[in-house]
Amino acid sequence: MTATIKLGELAEFLGAVLHGSPEKEITGLATLQEAGPAQLSFLANPQYRKYLVGCQAAAVLLKAADAEGYAGDALVVADPYLSYAKASHLFDPKPKAAGGIHPTAVIADDARVDPAANIGAFAVIESGARIAAGVTVGAHCFIGARCEIGADGWLAPRVTLYHDVRIGERVVIQSGAVIGGEGFGFANSKGVWHKIAQVGGVLIGDDVEIGVNTAVDRGALADTVIGDGVKLDNQIQIAHNVQIGDHTAMAACVGISGSTKIGKHCMLAGGVGLVGHIDICDNVFITGMTMVTHSITEPGAYSSGTAMQPAAEWRKSAARLRQLDDMARRLKQLEKRVGDVTPDGNASSEG
Repeated sequence: MTATIKLGELAEFLGAVLHGSPEKEITGLATLQEAGPAQLSFLANPQYRKYLVGCQAAAVLLKAADAEGYAGDALVVADPYLSYAKASHLFDPKPKAAGGIHPTAVIADDARVDPAANIGAFAVIESGARIAAGVTVGAHCFIGARCEIGADGWLAPRVTLYHDVRIGERVVIQSGAVIGGEGFGFANSKGVWHKIAQVGGVLIGDDVEIGVNTAVDRGALADTVIGDGVKLDNQIQIAHNVQIGDHTAMAACVGISGSTKIGKHCMLAGGVGLVGHIDICDNVFITGMTMVTHSITEPGAYSSGTAMQPAAEWRKSAARLRQLDDMARRLKQLEKRVGDVTPDGNASSEG
């Protein structure tokens, strides 16, 4: 069923200044281009300001400067995108859990499941696990031995937690994610790989979100650690003993090798790769497809690789790159020859 809220109520909820009728009803969200007369929209990116003209939205979330001269109803806020994020939850169509424990769930006798938790169909909860109040465990989830899930967590269907995974409060984990799988640890002897037991666990803080099909490996000795407020997109690989600081965010397909430490408030764009055993300090932004091969000790933005260009130009650039070593040798030889010539044009007799 579609949620309905009056514009005045929405303004109070968001702490916004209302320009317009408080009785107008809002039933959903939409972009500036597509919003209809019962929908709320927002302007966060200046490049979309042109769409304000002719916008049919019931109201628009705007900064004070953008609200000046706008003929329609508006909710004036300091940060329209943040206000949109808050308002989005009022219209979220995600079904609510039915409540209780589904009769097909399999729960070990010594597992502790709070009566206020929701356990879906065919979920498995193994020995010693603890599930706090308000947690939703979706259908076909697997919660391994001695796992702990803090209050108000939400696990979508088909999430897998191996043994000894500890999760804080209000954590969201999407379908297909695997937390606590065995890290990629092997010792090589005479060309033969011998498996190393991964005896650590995984520790995840509060308010973390983990995307679809993301993998967080357990530690080899100590735990793999994900700090408070970390946001991980889909299909990310977090290897054993990685440590991620509070409120760091990563886009899809990031790969982090073992024992790397990433600081707080970092952002890693899509496809970034990090080698193992390096440290990334706080407040670092790494652009898409960057390969990080050594530690970063200063905050700021970092990139590697080359930007897209027409294929013919790229082939020429690639050919020049292959010639750089030879060009460097020739340059050194030329510098030496220049250094051997005196200002009067004669060859130096020194040496």
